[in-house]
Amino acid sequence: MEVRVDDKVALVTGASRGIGAAVAAELLASGARGVVVTSRKPENIEPAAERLGEPDRVLAVVAKADEPEHAADAVEKAISHFGACDILVNNAGTSPAVGDLATVDIGAVQKTWAVNQLGPLLYAREAWGQWMRANGGAIVNIASIAGLEPSPWLGAYNVSKAGVIHLTRQLALEMAPGVRVNAVAPAVVRTQLAEALWKDHEAETAAAHPLGRIGEPQDIANAVVFLASDAASWITGVTLPVDGGATGAKGGTLGQASG
Repeated sequence: MEVRVDDKVALVTGASRGIGAAVAAELLASGARGVVVTSRKPENIEPAAERLGEPDRVLAVVAKADEPEHAADAVEKAISHFGACDILVNNAGTSPAVGDLATVDIGAVQKTWAVNQLGPLLYAREAWGQWMRANGGAIVNIASIAGLEPSPWLGAYNVSKAGVIHLTRQLALEMAPGVRVNAVAPAVVRTQLAEALWKDHEAETAAAHPLGRIGEPQDIANAVVFLASDAASWITGVTLPVDGGATGAKGGTLGQASG
């Protein structure tokens, strides 16, 4: 089965590197007419857009994940530049709050929850209000297996991703039937955000996954594009673990953040 998103316009948040950049590239390879990529820093997103190699099909927008006006602007630019906003991928994430919830810096907790949990809602509301309510569409949120059960040190991140999983289900109910809302839950992926989890002990981390390796951004991109495509037209409200078997084959999570 060939998964295609021909003539669709997509918006991918946090797309300067890692999973977001891989998702943007896969959307283009799968026929997207236009892809808007965002990051909070112009020095990051503009080179990332250039690396995609499709200047007529890619628009870089400087936008923070947790600023309502930035979400509104990014969606408006997708519509004004490419004529639509058919697909939204909420990928932007952060994990600055390391420690127990009882003692970790509350400002870091608030930032984690604002970016990881409020951000997807802000962008979903704008995509819905400006385009999808009238025209339909698909939203894919990047969650994490860390949102499926608790683990030490990453409580703020875990709670935020658990919120994304339930947000996915809630929006799927509210936005049906015209808009499908799903999520992908990675385990440890070779990204900068998750670098502390694998860089100095990759073999050990890989062995914790039944499939014997850590994830690559492309693994997540493949799943995201499938869920965004018409091949998944009867799927909504689902969180798909893409985790090397960490949840399904082992019956539990790795207790680590992903992304």
